[in-house]
Amino acid sequence: MTRQVQMTFMDHLVELRARLIKAGVAVLAGSIAAFFFNEWILDLLARPFEEAVEGGKLAIFRPTEAFSLVMRLSFFGGVVLASPVILYQLWRFISPALSKRERKLVIPLMGILTVLFAGGVTLGYWALSRGLAFLLNFGGDSLQPIIGADNYLGFAMRFILAFGIAFEFPVFLFAAAAAGIVGSARLRQGRRWAVLIILLAAALITPSGDPLTLMLLSVPLYAMFEVTILAIRFILKK
Repeated sequence: MTRQVQMTFMDHLVELRARLIKAGVAVLAGSIAAFFFNEWILDLLARPFEEAVEGGKLAIFRPTEAFSLVMRLSFFGGVVLASPVILYQLWRFISPALSKRERKLVIPLMGILTVLFAGGVTLGYWALSRGLAFLLNFGGDSLQPIIGADNYLGFAMRFILAFGIAFEFPVFLFAAAAAGIVGSARLRQGRRWAVLIILLAAALITPSGDPLTLMLLSVPLYAMFEVTILAIRFILKK
């Protein structure tokens, strides 16, 4: 028989600190590992720019810029590598609020979270070159793109991570239903609002403004919204 202990506010803060420390250690370890592959990461992230701008090369404007870029790329790689641990720590933090039956879903949901994050990152990377082509060619032949590596790589990393994070929303929606915050009927009634929110979020995440990139994010997100409604209805019976 499992004894459930009521946690105080301070207990929650201590638990949160412990989870953040473990996630931070995972990011640090991932960043160290990514440091040894920073040239490969740089080549990978620079490729969409080179595809969008024929013969284009990223430029640096400060003596220390290359060093700071390597550190940022290592951190970016560390976050991606540590994402399963970060997500696991998050779920461990919220799991006490769930019932015993709902906690059994944590492990499969962790696998789904990881797959969705990887899928979002992959789609974001693929969409990056399409968005860049639209943005950089907007001024026609009168403007020659000379882009600083710091500005471009910051944009690219935010763009890709935004796709990865956006793809996690179905699992958190499922968790909200498991905690009794929402139900499948309420979500079905809010479909029109869901479409509006998804389109607005996709527009914020994809600053290129072209319809193709917008649809590349919003259509999968809405499809996952509908799948989540079905999962809530038939798995949680809510």
